[in-house]
Amino acid sequence: MTDTPLWFPDPREANDDGLVAIGGDLGVERLLLAYRSGIFPWSCDPITWWSPDPRAIFEFDEFRISRSFAKTLRREPFDITLNKAFVEVMEGCATARTDGNWIGPEFIEAYTALHEAGHAHSIECWRDDELAGGVYGVSVGGLFAGESMFHRVSEASKVALHYLVEHLRQQGFALFDIQMVTPITSQLGARHISRDEYLERLQNAVELECAFGDG
Repeated sequence: MTDTPLWFPDPREANDDGLVAIGGDLGVERLLLAYRSGIFPWSCDPITWWSPDPRAIFEFDEFRISRSFAKTLRREPFDITLNKAFVEVMEGCATARTDGNWIGPEFIEAYTALHEAGHAHSIECWRDDELAGGVYGVSVGGLFAGESMFHRVSEASKVALHYLVEHLRQQGFALFDIQMVTPITSQLGARHISRDEYLERLQNAVELECAFGDG
């Protein structure tokens, strides 16, 4: 008896809201297949899988910094680390959300396993040895899929995101997916592309050999 191969429907066949499939599990291999396919999970009960059209991304050369934010960066208000507090960043994102929260215990457990497998990463901002904010996401080849960010100190999440953009650029990543444009990411230069364009760029990105590293 053999295991049933993992698979997803073609994301181009998603419904008008971007829903591709319902069910399955949040195992490491299924999650990696999802991200390679342009799909991501967004709920646990039941597990739902999505590929919206359009799709939001950051172009590395279009990340915008306002004058006030540039002053913040020059002050270096935080100590920055990579992959030092992954679970704490996920928990911070979960407790900070006020517009609906999909980051429950099942997601934290699943993405911690993905982190331990070398495919989920966090960027942390610290002040006085306390976690002030951060961002986390998933890397597959030259794709980085940003999942969520949070702050407990003003500007901490934006500083973490700026550091992430610069880090991905330096490491040779080709595609920074952020799923949807929000008011904050819009201010920083996020934009939409069609799902077809996203999937075409994704195919090339995941073939790259990019290491996220630990800073």
